[in-house]
Amino acid sequence: MESELERQILERLRAIEDRLGELEDNQRQLQQAYSSSRMILRRFFLRPPMWTFEQHSPRQLDLQSQQPETALPRNVPCIGIVTPSYNQGRFLKATIDSVVAQSYPKLFYHVQDGGSVDGSVPILESYGDRISWRSQADKGQADAINLGFEHVDCDIMAYLNSDDVLLPGALSYVADYFDRNPDVDIVYGHRVFIDGDGAEIGRAVLPSHDAKALLYAGYIPQETMFWRRRVWNAIGGFDTSLHYALDWEFMLRAQGAGFKFARARRFIACFRVHDQQKTTSNYDVGRKEMRALRLKYLGYAPSQSEITRSISGYLARQMIFHWSYRLGLLKQ
Repeated sequence: MESELERQILERLRAIEDRLGELEDNQRQLQQAYSSSRMILRRFFLRPPMWTFEQHSPRQLDLQSQQPETALPRNVPCIGIVTPSYNQGRFLKATIDSVVAQSYPKLFYHVQDGGSVDGSVPILESYGDRISWRSQADKGQADAINLGFEHVDCDIMAYLNSDDVLLPGALSYVADYFDRNPDVDIVYGHRVFIDGDGAEIGRAVLPSHDAKALLYAGYIPQETMFWRRRVWNAIGGFDTSLHYALDWEFMLRAQGAGFKFARARRFIACFRVHDQQKTTSNYDVGRKEMRALRLKYLGYAPSQSEITRSISGYLARQMIFHWSYRLGLLKQ
């Protein structure tokens, strides 16, 4: 039978053990907090915002009141937009509505569906003659875009993926921009990141176009890009052998042919971030395609550190533009 002294010593030891356990838990919590803080710093202050999709918690998207309406030019150009789609019924209606709601007077809008089996066709049928569409098997996204433009006669062209959306007034703004800048062949703008439910989770405010940086990285937000018909006539459509970097290859080909790019100071479209998107699911394919493009246009395949170093000036400018906008020092 243990003495009173032994009992007191055992209780004191148990208390010390419990205290050590609490200290270990606190240490783990501090380590987790430290790691989380470093991650936040890397994400929001060190990683380029244009490639940081989730910048804040989801919030309601409302840019219509923040962007001024643009009057149409006297000679309204015809704009042709193609949406390639395959089993994207979850987002397809929002994409179509964002185009139809533009109420642009000279618009040809076509959805090239790859033979979806998820309910996309009834959605397309519900629009009647307000849009053009076909549902048939294709050889991928690039092929679908090319098929969609086969019979389109227009002055300005663009393609909008079936999970992205145009922002209000985008088409009027683009038409006016091209009218005021006859020397510009391709224009693009700032982008908004949205989640699967259409809530805003971030933005990317871009500096002026950098031809050298484009050789190393496809930084142009595709969903915001419009080009004149003369570009398509000169360089042709999208490369059907590519399934990830097709938009970057098109940009490089256009830039190599001498066509002029410009960045417009306006939010033009939203890029949707979700688990099924090609950007995240096919990245291994994308790395191979991007390496091949760098080999073709640079003559060699640079390492990741060489790529970062070569575009560091552009990334620094993008960081300045982004945070100037976030702090209210820059309107757009």
